[in-house]
Amino acid sequence: MGIVHRRVPVRPVPPIDAPRSTRSDAGGMLHGDGLAVVGNALAHRYEGPSGPVPVLVDVTFTVPRDGYAALVGPSGAGKTTLLSLIGGLEQVQSGTLEVGGQDVASLEGDGLAAYRRSTVGFIFQNFGLLEALTAAENVELAATLAGDRAGARQRRTAELLDAVGMAPRAAHRPGALSGGERQRVAIARALVNSPRLILADEPTGNLDADTSDEVMHLLESLHRDRGCTLMVVTHDRALAGRATQQLVLDRGRITSAPTPATGPSAAESSDPRVTGPGSGRR
Repeated sequence: MGIVHRRVPVRPVPPIDAPRSTRSDAGGMLHGDGLAVVGNALAHRYEGPSGPVPVLVDVTFTVPRDGYAALVGPSGAGKTTLLSLIGGLEQVQSGTLEVGGQDVASLEGDGLAAYRRSTVGFIFQNFGLLEALTAAENVELAATLAGDRAGARQRRTAELLDAVGMAPRAAHRPGALSGGERQRVAIARALVNSPRLILADEPTGNLDADTSDEVMHLLESLHRDRGCTLMVVTHDRALAGRATQQLVLDRGRITSAPTPATGPSAAESSDPRVTGPGSGRR
């Protein structure tokens, strides 16, 4: 019998020790501890057999604190490279990049490791789970690497798996889980250290349409409930249209980066390549 996909509810994600700090604007909107991401004149290249290959060219953008941005464009446009720079997985070669006012290019050694571990939560297309470990052990490993005590990390793991609807499957290894279930475990793992910035690289790329919708709903619920900044790489314009901001990349350049608004038409843009919640496309 094959794996049966089950729709499961999304529960509020618990804090590690205490509720994250919030603030209210004039309209009563609650904001959490998201981080603004600001890139200015970023350029990046890789060495190819025939010489340097430009991947990013003069990329400038701003994702506001608590923002929800989609990075969209064809394969090879530079989306994953940009996400890797923001996450500290690639070294900034040219230009400036700040996350929460911190110069990412200046980070190195222990400082860079702490940034990757505690500030950023990564979610990948291929899930990145260790096949020899159970769902719970995959999530707990991230807390172990952070130095958390056994009791605390086990409680946190149980809470997060419950929050993403995976508590009944905690003892199963990835091979016994559906694609959507594996991505839910990967999301729980990304949240174990309460990151203020979530970076998701094609999180629905290996999933069917219904499961993709469930995973995006989960990510959006976490973004809304926790107030963290969410950046998602996707080829799917309908999924990108769910974000409040789209950064459109083409051959290493940002061709459209509208400033997000706050009303119901926040993701709308005059650029025909960008669609938002108000465009009627899904």
